[in-house]
Amino acid sequence: MSSSSRPAPPPFDPADPLGLDDLLDPEDLAIRDTVRTWTQDRVLPHIADWYERGELPGVRELARELGGIGALGMSLTGYGCAGASAVQYGLACLELEAADSGIRSLVSVQGSLAMYAIWKFGSEEQKQQWLPRMAAGEVIGCFGLTEPDHGSDPASMRTHAKKDGTDWILTGRKMWITNGSVAGVAVVWAQTDDGIRGFVVPTGSPGFSAPEIKHKWSLRASVTSELVLDEVRLPADAVLPEVTGLRGPLSCLSHARYGIVWGAMGAARSSFEAAVEYAKTREQFGRPIGGFQLTQAKLADMAVELHKGILLAHHLGRRLDAGRLRPEQVSFGKLNNVREAIEICRTSRTILGANGISLEYPVMRHATNLESVLTYEGTVEMHQLVLGKALTGLDAFR
Repeated sequence: MSSSSRPAPPPFDPADPLGLDDLLDPEDLAIRDTVRTWTQDRVLPHIADWYERGELPGVRELARELGGIGALGMSLTGYGCAGASAVQYGLACLELEAADSGIRSLVSVQGSLAMYAIWKFGSEEQKQQWLPRMAAGEVIGCFGLTEPDHGSDPASMRTHAKKDGTDWILTGRKMWITNGSVAGVAVVWAQTDDGIRGFVVPTGSPGFSAPEIKHKWSLRASVTSELVLDEVRLPADAVLPEVTGLRGPLSCLSHARYGIVWGAMGAARSSFEAAVEYAKTREQFGRPIGGFQLTQAKLADMAVELHKGILLAHHLGRRLDAGRLRPEQVSFGKLNNVREAIEICRTSRTILGANGISLEYPVMRHATNLESVLTYEGTVEMHQLVLGKALTGLDAFR
């Protein structure tokens, strides 16, 4: 075909400058649009108020609604889960975090941590007992790994489980646990004589409590808790039978980090869109500030990093769907995308000027949320060291 007979390229789309929607099929687009519509109806009208109050009211109802649209454990198969592709799950995470990081965290912890742990490492009885109700949002789950004194070094956790006849006695504390105070089940990791094991803990068990953490300045529209385990007695079949050691919780974290790679770009997109609209309408010196060179340079740089980040997320999603995604590549994505998302939010704030700190706009809310996303499920430094080891073959952790 000669160049003269080729069809003309489509018009430039400011919302999709690289034409990334061409990579998506109709089912991908339908899932994205379903989640986007849900957030527009159920989250965006209220999120500034929830954030200002430091609450997520009606979280159990929201969970049931999310279950109703197939967003909980959506990339898992069977047991009432949607069986969506990794890319489709990523698109959902992007739309959820474009509304608020706390909403994406609710979904991520439910599906990629608590449900995934049971689905991947649980017995058939555990799967049947918990997964269908969790997929429907009837039961909320949480994931207990981080401790007050042990975040980046989970191998040193102090929570322990000891055998008492055929039962287990679980004792310890977990910290910064999303969904903890509203969860019906907790997946808790503990030291045992045989190594680190995971336990499925009904939160109504005697000795279990989950006081909510207050006075947060990030992820305010999210339930964050401490888990206190005071000699919680569990039956023998509470342990996840298919894994021993840190491989269990770390594989769950890798699954959740993948969702963050997409989600961070949702927060960035929301902030970028706010900056573009503001730049087109805010006038200074007799014309819109979007017509000034320095503002256009900021917008162009943000657009480049935003859509590069989405393209990176899409590439990692295709690798995950093909069974070829490595944990080091997930670290690559989380390190880059969260770091760039924060910078996009900060630059957007400069375009909005003083209005950038107002909850009338989403920018400062996203920026403060991303400060938590930057360090949870692996700090910047830990992901740098993961990549450093992969690049050099030398372990700098020890």
